[in-house]
Amino acid sequence: MGKLWQKGYTLDALMEDFTVGNDYVLDRNLIAADCLASIAHARTLHKANILSDDELISLEAALAEVLDLDSRGEFAITISDEDCHTAIEAYLTRRIGDAGKKIHTGRSRNDQVQTALRLWMREFIVHMVAETNQLADDLFTLAKKHEFIPMPGRTHMQLAMPSSVGMWAASFAEELSDEANQLLHLFPLFDQSPLGSAASYGTPLPLDRSFAADQMGFAKVQNNVLYANNSRGKFEAILLDGCDYITLTLKELCTGSSIMPQKRNPDGLELTRSRSAVVSSCSQRVKSIIRSLPSGYNRDFQDTKEPLFTGTKTALLVVRVMRLMVQRLQVNETALRAGCASELYATDEVLRRLAHGGSFRDVYKEVGMDLDSVAAYDADETIRNRSSEGTTGNLGLETQRAQVKTLQMSCDSKLTKLLGSYLKLSKKSASLVTW
Repeated sequence: MGKLWQKGYTLDALMEDFTVGNDYVLDRNLIAADCLASIAHARTLHKANILSDDELISLEAALAEVLDLDSRGEFAITISDEDCHTAIEAYLTRRIGDAGKKIHTGRSRNDQVQTALRLWMREFIVHMVAETNQLADDLFTLAKKHEFIPMPGRTHMQLAMPSSVGMWAASFAEELSDEANQLLHLFPLFDQSPLGSAASYGTPLPLDRSFAADQMGFAKVQNNVLYANNSRGKFEAILLDGCDYITLTLKELCTGSSIMPQKRNPDGLELTRSRSAVVSSCSQRVKSIIRSLPSGYNRDFQDTKEPLFTGTKTALLVVRVMRLMVQRLQVNETALRAGCASELYATDEVLRRLAHGGSFRDVYKEVGMDLDSVAAYDADETIRNRSSEGTTGNLGLETQRAQVKTLQMSCDSKLTKLLGSYLKLSKKSASLVTW
């Protein structure tokens, strides 16, 4: 079988290598998603009386074979195939003849690629949110275990005010929980089917796009076919931005700290910082590619695939590595207490003196000009006596953890629903997102 675009001519070898790029490698991520989307499309063609009963049965059986081969890592995509879509169609044609040649009816490679990507990204969001949320829960566990162990709080990398391990760990837990929740709020954006948009303007065939969307478990059709096309690249950038915020938080978590196990090289922490930059660069790369594109399909979209897979998988790996590190983190209480020097309590001393009268500015200056007069406070008493919401003596850990549990239940529900939609198509419920 020739290329999907081939019409009786050949392409210069250099130009072909340039346009194919590494799509045939990247598309290993999309084999299962493309098979599921193709089954949904075949059923839609059958509903429109374009495929016979026998042709539909043959196509579904052959696509199930591809899914099985892919699950064992045995479905090959060669450079001559260009991408998984051509490789799959070629397999269908070899196995079942003319019915395999009909699978592309009413479909452009553009909406075919986009639908497979949409299925993949939709599921990835759930995995990313669940893993991030679990990391938040790990940090809350750490915070609860060491809630009232004092540690120096710093600003501008200098001693500032009394803090605690509980506050330190819970601060990142809350931040990650919010970012996971924000990412999950993007789920409805990705839960709409672009299939049927073709190369930007649909087709004249009476294809039931809502039927196809329902087959794939999408909540709705992405209605306007030109918008469906124009969202390619933009949706990828939106997803990468969500991942970027999470890895930026983890990068902050990796700045030097006396509770980190620094007696050995903290390679995982250092690489987490650098991999955060990788995710940021992938997001920017996608935006740069699509920034100046006119409306309608453009081949430039092909180059958004690599940063999508690189950025998302890097972000997920970083979260998993940080979970491992947090779970094994050991707190050096002795070192933390030793770090709580008397100057840490300068602000507490100002406020103590104000209780006996005077103005804040005068007392502030008085203490600031004679820091040696500030005696060390009892670290434990100091952090426990802070009672405002979110401070060391009132972290509200149970309330925050309840939100984490609610978010986890939402992720579990969504993943169950997604796997159920795959089961309706293929009699299998394997994840589309592999790493």
